[in-house]
Amino acid sequence: MSEDAGSRMRPWVMAGAVAAMFLWALCFPLINLGLEAAPPMTYATLRAGISGGVLLALAALLRRPPLRADVRTMAAVAAVGLFATALGFVGMFNGGALVSPGIATVVANVQPLLAAVLAWVVLDEHLRAVQRLGLFAGFGGIVLIGLPGISGGSGPLGVFYLLAGALGVAVGNVILKRIAGRVDVLRAMGWQFVVGAVPLGMLAMATEDPGAIRWSWPFLWSLLVLSLLGTAAVFVLWFYLLQRARLTQLNVFTFLTPVFGLLMGGLFFAEQVSPLAIGGILLSLAGIYLVTRPPRALPP
Repeated sequence: MSEDAGSRMRPWVMAGAVAAMFLWALCFPLINLGLEAAPPMTYATLRAGISGGVLLALAALLRRPPLRADVRTMAAVAAVGLFATALGFVGMFNGGALVSPGIATVVANVQPLLAAVLAWVVLDEHLRAVQRLGLFAGFGGIVLIGLPGISGGSGPLGVFYLLAGALGVAVGNVILKRIAGRVDVLRAMGWQFVVGAVPLGMLAMATEDPGAIRWSWPFLWSLLVLSLLGTAAVFVLWFYLLQRARLTQLNVFTFLTPVFGLLMGGLFFAEQVSPLAIGGILLSLAGIYLVTRPPRALPP
């Protein structure tokens, strides 16, 4: 039974998903550092452009096969760039600045729920009752994690941005799952970043002053680490994992991103982790277990 057809996830696939979530959690402090020196859409454009350029250069250096020239493949890669990169980055960079951290954490993590619905409709990925319970339990844990940071000053525009970004990432994940295994991972990810950088750059030119960047070594360091590790490397890893697991089972690990954020805050920045947040972490871990555990074998 293949990974895609069955319900059992191999341990190394789970380990890869955990590593991807850790890398994504590292993105947020790097983004905050970079936004102190650059306008948000300009910074997002640089992030996508550098990631795409590096991956395409690496693909050429390794002589990886080019993308198929058929319309469906090219349209799919372009759609990933428009949804996951362009819309996802717009929601992430703009929404997080307009709402409280708690609301941002909760709304952004609606993405696995949206992706589960889309995977059911588009990919015919059906969840057992216990897996549906695990999905909502994981999201309930995120709500508990985000509660201490929720304040009343958050406007609807920020929530809209975050929901749009979550929807863009969910749609992008479904499209990636459809083309996983059919295209070269380096070229597909490279081109989708380049495509996504185009509308981001147009938006930056229309609403910001790209010349307002305050260039410095800390800014360059944060931009390069964010682009190479927190974007290019993790997207390649994620696309590779999508070839070997069902989208909904893999995507539930997204609930680990704020968990890693809390742990890094406690370990490196002496931030206090409340008992409510600890309860949320445990509930999210329980949800991940329920979604990913294999079904019990029926007696002969």
